[in-house]
Amino acid sequence: MKKTALLFILILLSAPAEKTIACTTFLMSGKYTSDGKPLLFKNRDTDEMQNSLVFFNDGRYKYIGLVDGTADWKKMVWGGYNETGFAIMNSAAYNNNIGDTAKFKDQEGVIMKLALQTCRTLEDFEKLLTSLPKPAGLDANFGVIDAFGGAAYYETGNYKFVKFDANDPDIAPDGILIRTNHSMSADLKQGFGFCRYNTAVAALKRAQEEMKMSPRYLFGLLSRNLYHSLTKTDLTTDIPERKEKNDFRFFIDYIPRVSTASAILIVGAKDDKHLNEAMMWTILGFPLTSVAVPVWISAGEKLPAVVSMDTTTLKSPVCTAALKFKEECFPITYDRGGNYINLPAVINRQNNGYIQMLQPVEELIFEKAGSLISEIEKGSKSSKDIQPFYEWIDQYLKKTYKESFDFDLLSD
Repeated sequence: MKKTALLFILILLSAPAEKTIACTTFLMSGKYTSDGKPLLFKNRDTDEMQNSLVFFNDGRYKYIGLVDGTADWKKMVWGGYNETGFAIMNSAAYNNNIGDTAKFKDQEGVIMKLALQTCRTLEDFEKLLTSLPKPAGLDANFGVIDAFGGAAYYETGNYKFVKFDANDPDIAPDGILIRTNHSMSADLKQGFGFCRYNTAVAALKRAQEEMKMSPRYLFGLLSRNLYHSLTKTDLTTDIPERKEKNDFRFFIDYIPRVSTASAILIVGAKDDKHLNEAMMWTILGFPLTSVAVPVWISAGEKLPAVVSMDTTTLKSPVCTAALKFKEECFPITYDRGGNYINLPAVINRQNNGYIQMLQPVEELIFEKAGSLISEIEKGSKSSKDIQPFYEWIDQYLKKTYKESFDFDLLSD
């Protein structure tokens, strides 16, 4: 991570304006984590703000996927994991197909769904990529982990892919690989996301040094990171006095963006004998106005109602709430209002910004989930104990959102 940071800062100075679909991602080999479990993270930027989780049983393997709230939600998945411990996510690359005139494109969500339906290992995914008709309609960095120690990025264009192995010390000396919106094997004067890349490098270095590579800290260090690596601006160092008075700050090239619709952090299985321990944490909606919720495939098809898609409305409750709260963060809806965040809606000295009010809510979820995870690992509890925990999450968030925000999260 250290070798290329300066290069990216220099490249950023000449980079064009960034596109909307601008995800920030990383993966980490289980050989370098304290518990042997690999990690797969995606902060998702998209034009589709309504995101939900769905439990699928339409392939060789069962899987949980992050989907858009559109009529095509059954056809594409934007990150997830399956019952074999195989997990996948992506970031758009924008520099793998320079000069290519092929019109077939935007197949990333389709391929990730197919991978979750059929793949068990990294080798399976490589075979899938190789077998695709060309042009493949792809320009992406696919991050993949499995339950056999595999962790790698596949920088993929229409006709070929290049593998970057997180278990190769020459490529990833600390077991971590990061990708935003450019592929390392392609032209580094093309693509986007160099500033966010540098922010993520610094954040993950800090997390490793502090030995805090856990979901509860990583979401704060990444999806809620308010530091800008180029301008050295930290929005948390000079916070507004009170929520009632608007205070706008320029908000471009931070990891969270006006286009951020969700974030996922998959904690994989350390081996194929512990598949029931694999899980996924998800923040639906704008991360600065939402909370993280855990799900497990081993718990069965019923997910917490707060993150599940209503197949009639194509919405999920937590995402709907987060988008409603987000309106206070970006009240300017004309011109380029999305470039400016109303900071006191997020954080202020009265301690009633959305991050400040939601943090203790989320902390209790992490605390109770941590106890459950520990007991499952010790054998004192099992996957059957997850459903009661889901029910607690639903009731806890329903009660808290009503009391704190007068928001009806779940209908009676």
